[in-house]
Amino acid sequence: MNSTVRLTLITLALGLSACTVHQPGEREPLPPIETTPPPHQGPVVKPLPGGQPGTQPSKPAAIPKPMPRTSASFAPPPGGASHWDPKLGVYVLEKQPNTFYRQRTYYRWNNGWSWSLSPNGPWQDTDSTGVPGGLGRAFAQ
Repeated sequence: MNSTVRLTLITLALGLSACTVHQPGEREPLPPIETTPPPHQGPVVKPLPGGQPGTQPSKPAAIPKPMPRTSASFAPPPGGASHWDPKLGVYVLEKQPNTFYRQRTYYRWNNGWSWSLSPNGPWQDTDSTGVPGGLGRAFAQ
């Protein structure tokens, strides 16, 4: 066994010494980059008749971003139609009112909070400290 360890250490030392002794070769200098003349400014655009000179054109209305269907951090509930609500920080189940999902746990609001490991129960009562923060704030009593 002692000879195996010695052989391994010698092989490792020789292999690594090759990395420190090897000098990179001389490289040829690269040819200079050719520059092209700047493009012309393009045609002059004249304002339409009746327009106010010197007024800024209005910016187009910002298109709102669609709500994401899933979260980058949390997996969606198995087998149920849902969408991710970033303000609440949970998935909202679409076929069960006031029922939410995050990290293998379902949460339900029915004049108070309860939680379950299944969307069909059994449900255990809890308070707002037992639900994700966004839900507790949205349904504050």
